[in-house]
Amino acid sequence: MLATVVRRDQYPDAGPPEIAFAGRSNVGKSSLLNLLTNRKRLAKVSGSPGKTQTINFYAINGDAFRIVDLPGYGYARVPKSITEKWGAMVDSYLTGRGTLKCVCILVDIRREPTARDKQLYDYLAHYGMPALIVATKSDKISPGARAKQVGLIRKTLGLAESDKIVCVSALKRTGVDALTDAMEEAL
Repeated sequence: MLATVVRRDQYPDAGPPEIAFAGRSNVGKSSLLNLLTNRKRLAKVSGSPGKTQTINFYAINGDAFRIVDLPGYGYARVPKSITEKWGAMVDSYLTGRGTLKCVCILVDIRREPTARDKQLYDYLAHYGMPALIVATKSDKISPGARAKQVGLIRKTLGLAESDKIVCVSALKRTGVDALTDAMEEAL
């Protein structure tokens, strides 16, 4: 881990390009980050959602690029005052980090994207920030249902046909090549 921060003045010096990962609590973000980096304990996986409460910067391939783990949103058991602080912290990062090249928005393929997922996507579009939709837990549904859910995600978020949705399963280790290809393209 390069840095764990809660304020802009704590960010590591701007350097290589960054790709941020965001999504609601319990969407499988930590498991996916561990899979992408081939490290079992890079990001802490927890049975109780809402554990990521800081912005975590990870140097990848000798700091050739960075992965940035943003706090999850939408978990009801975290006090509203805390989630409001997370919102301000994430907003500060998203609007003030020139090295940010793409935000991966993680959505659970089994669920319709939430209003917060839509809000984040619209926010990024407003600021001209590239977003990549990553549908997690794809092993939990059949291939036929997967295609239907991808259509629902596309419709709910208001995506164009050209916008990418990458389906992944950290458990089955599928979709990782497509995701890393999309990340390389963003970098």
